[in-house]
Amino acid sequence: MSAQTYDPSALEIWHEKRLTTLTKPDGWLSVVGLSWLERGTWHFGSSSDSDIVIANIPSSAGTVTLNESGSVTVRFEPDTKGTIDGKACQEATLSADPAAPTLAAIGDVSFYVIERNGRKALRIVDSGSRNRQDFMDIPRFSADPSWRIVADWVALETPQPFEVDSIIGTANTVLVTHKAVFNRDGRKIELWPTHGTETAPMFVLRDATSGHETYGASRFLTGEIDGSQIVLDFNKAINPPCAFTDFATCPLPPAENRLPFRIEAGEKLPRFRG
Repeated sequence: MSAQTYDPSALEIWHEKRLTTLTKPDGWLSVVGLSWLERGTWHFGSSSDSDIVIANIPSSAGTVTLNESGSVTVRFEPDTKGTIDGKACQEATLSADPAAPTLAAIGDVSFYVIERNGRKALRIVDSGSRNRQDFMDIPRFSADPSWRIVADWVALETPQPFEVDSIIGTANTVLVTHKAVFNRDGRKIELWPTHGTETAPMFVLRDATSGHETYGASRFLTGEIDGSQIVLDFNKAINPPCAFTDFATCPLPPAENRLPFRIEAGEKLPRFRG
């Protein structure tokens, strides 16, 4: 797509879908807690003396157990009226499958298990969260066709390991099989995808707007592969989840994706009331 045929209306449709996903009851604006689990049984409820304090549920709602096998089970108190994946249930094993984690819920509050570097945690969601209520919008730079870049999608002879740090201080190693290569204002730029999928690789990046107009830690950009090329539409660079909640575990950009110039395209810092 050339600059002359760039379609701003398609970008607006994409942005509206982005906002719909973000603001839905179980979106990132509703994430209100992250509780790391140790081996053993832990009581959860709204009472301040609970092992895991969760607002807006009964004072003593049940227990969560991290078993020796590494599995996690939840048991609701009989009068809690908890559900598992939408069905009334008193006890269940919680899968940490990132594609389809088991969802335990009590009214508008829910939680599920995530795993990071061999550790497991409960991610807690409340559709009535203050963040969700106070969210206003996401300002953006004006759409700029010149920031829709068709880059070379270069396969590496040998996959290259990258140690990816995160905002919570953990790190893990990923193998990268391709890189995106393009020229911008006389500079040769190489960007490395450390997340996403083979067909939709995601780049974690930082530029000279970071910490000023845009979120300080990073922005995310998902590419669109087209044979030996990849479309990088920086007008679709988005804030990471940690721009919307303190309880995300966002990756940080590798040094190669920390760019010294300004990318005046995509999302700016989100706005909240108050």
